[in-house]
Amino acid sequence: MTHFRQPFAIFLLVALACLTSGCATSQTACDPRYAASPQAAGECRFRNMPNPQAKPTQNQWKIWSRFLAAKKEGTVPIDPIPVRTLDKAALDALDPAANHIVRLGHSSHLLKLRGKYWLIDPVFSQRASPVQWAGPKRFHPTPLPLAELPAIEGLILSHDHYDHLDVATIEHLRQNVQRYFVPLGVGKRLVSMGVAADRIQEFDWWDKGGHNGIELMAAPAQHFSGRTLWDRDQTLWASWIIQSGGQRIFYSGDTGYFPGFKQIGEKFGGFDIALMENGAYDTYWPSVHMMPEETVQAFKDLRAKVLYVVHNSTFDLAFHTWRDPLDRVTDIAAKEGITVATPEIGEVLTVGAPRTNVLWWKNLK
Repeated sequence: MTHFRQPFAIFLLVALACLTSGCATSQTACDPRYAASPQAAGECRFRNMPNPQAKPTQNQWKIWSRFLAAKKEGTVPIDPIPVRTLDKAALDALDPAANHIVRLGHSSHLLKLRGKYWLIDPVFSQRASPVQWAGPKRFHPTPLPLAELPAIEGLILSHDHYDHLDVATIEHLRQNVQRYFVPLGVGKRLVSMGVAADRIQEFDWWDKGGHNGIELMAAPAQHFSGRTLWDRDQTLWASWIIQSGGQRIFYSGDTGYFPGFKQIGEKFGGFDIALMENGAYDTYWPSVHMMPEETVQAFKDLRAKVLYVVHNSTFDLAFHTWRDPLDRVTDIAAKEGITVATPEIGEVLTVGAPRTNVLWWKNLK
């Protein structure tokens, strides 16, 4: 974890903080809709789709023992990460007839979809953690402060992990967001953070919905969920398909490589752009995060036009260097003639518009 050489000790402190501050949110009764889901695994829990090719993950003791004993090198940048600052005037100037994606950091994105603003997995806190005195600390500021976000039409969440669902961000935005779109069970998390239940729509995989002209579908992912030591898999995880006008955007959320990518690609016939997880991978947990080579294969399975890599360059969550995800994906893309997008933090990408991709990290330490 960032700036700490004893991650296991920090983890224990965070677990203790959960016990003393009431961050546990275990469910007391199983919602009938959750029990009826094809993803239900009994005892109010969810499971991944069958995947005989899934690589085995080490047990939690081995993973945390490694965090305690292993020395990390190059996982945190020495040089400042470049950030393009934004303000309301710059956002308002974006073409209201187009679809724009603004990189906020990690997997957090601000979208301007035909003039209306949406958020994906917004995390504005300094740390991806249940407490702000310990845990992975961000490498860079956000391109605009949380208080300066415009009114948000819709907010999409992929799952409930701390680097995707941030309490302080949700609590600040709860009066500024019209609708929330989340996987099964995550609605209870939001309600506990002060979000009105009637603004939340929960999705199982393949459920359809939408708001104000934007069409949405939750799709499978291969991951897990939980915010404490006691609530693993009590909420569902998902990837998302967003259709705005004639353009289709895919967001992978967190996921390992699995047959669902081909299924999604066949079902939709391709995407204009795919925001694909590329970071926090490791041989100790190969089934829940993709290696860069798998990210590229998943992109090809989806039949997308542009590979936009996310889940990197903001938090120290694994043992690979902070540059490794970007270096490996862009090397593969160059060899295979794949159009790749590695935008700077705060950069605006307009879907379908020509752009020159810059390898902004190459000269940074």
